[in-house]
Amino acid sequence: KDVRSRFWVTYDKVAKEHDDEFLERNNSDMDIVLIFSGLFSAINTAFIIAMQPDSATTVFIQNTSPNITVSSSTESDAKSPNGTWFQGLAYVALSFSLLAAFCAVLGKQW
Repeated sequence: KDVRSRFWVTYDKVAKEHDDEFLERNNSDMDIVLIFSGLFSAINTAFIIAMQPDSATTVFIQNTSPNITVSSSTESDAKSPNGTWFQGLAYVALSFSLLAAFCAVLGKQW
């Protein structure tokens, strides 16, 4: 065989080993990103639901039990500037977490 053909055969073998190692390492890293972003999104969603005013719960209770009177929750807590900022930050964190999960899925499919 020619010297050039041996070079390319050796190069192909070394490049394939390097690429396989790179893909295995990054595939496991994307698995970790998917797990943590999924957990964070679930926990963050629970906090966002807990921060919402209880109007849906009140409507549900009033529709199912017409004899029960439900006092409305304090709306001043939900409309305070700190509460609004915290809700905004929670929605931004949820958006970034979902974006990270989306990018990890795209990376795994690539």
